[in-house]
Amino acid sequence: MPPRVNPTLRQRRVGAELRKMREAAGLSTSTLSRALGIDRTQVSQIEAAKVGVSPERLRSLAAACKCMNEPLIDALESLIQDRSKGWWEDYRGTIPDGFLEVAELEKSADSLMLWVLTHMPGPCQTISYASSMFERSIPPLPRHELEARTAFRMHRKADLRRDQKPMTFFIYESALWTRFGGTEILREQLASLLEDSAQPWMTIRVVPFDIGTFPGAVENLTYASGKVPELDTVEIESSRGPVYMDAINELTSYRSIFARTESMALSESKSRSLIRKIAQSL
Repeated sequence: MPPRVNPTLRQRRVGAELRKMREAAGLSTSTLSRALGIDRTQVSQIEAAKVGVSPERLRSLAAACKCMNEPLIDALESLIQDRSKGWWEDYRGTIPDGFLEVAELEKSADSLMLWVLTHMPGPCQTISYASSMFERSIPPLPRHELEARTAFRMHRKADLRRDQKPMTFFIYESALWTRFGGTEILREQLASLLEDSAQPWMTIRVVPFDIGTFPGAVENLTYASGKVPELDTVEIESSRGPVYMDAINELTSYRSIFARTESMALSESKSRSLIRKIAQSL
């Protein structure tokens, strides 16, 4: 089969984990290829997600690397065997690929934690609020692209709600005051946020202005929990597209950031009271 041109986020993660497995064993690509009886370039292509790997090859590779982490191997096998086409593929070519990858990350996660400073979390945005955010793009988006991005965000929102995936949102108070599209749109958005806070699978907590110190993260973050901790992923929102972190030391650092944020956030009930108070003041 010809090499993949654009491997998906899931395929890239499988390759990255296999590379970590080899490096943890202290093996070079040449040494591993000899143990597997394949060409060295094939090992490199597997790790770069340019070619796929079968469950049998996965287990042979794990055995050659003396990896005894069965839960991780099982989780990787599950990723390999999942060849389903995500709904986001219908949007490929109409919006940036980074948007599609975020949807793929959310879909594959067991649970999600988000920290936002500048705007409402994507899975909570109303259509008017989302459209108003995209209207602020510089340079301005053509009407068809603006509509496509808004429709995509609403599709993401609906898909997560169908799954009722556990989601926790930490929202810095500034996001509750920022008026994308004006006062009426923000008022509608805050009312929607209050409705979301009543969902048993959604946790919404506000980090208020008057905390003793800032929690530490100065960018919008998503922590996506995988089937095993080794497959957790952090996505950092960037003007150039999403940036993904999955090294063990990076995951440990961001777990600490989220733990500190949680310790400073208001309770769910106090968060609802603050959201309601801000909405009434508009």
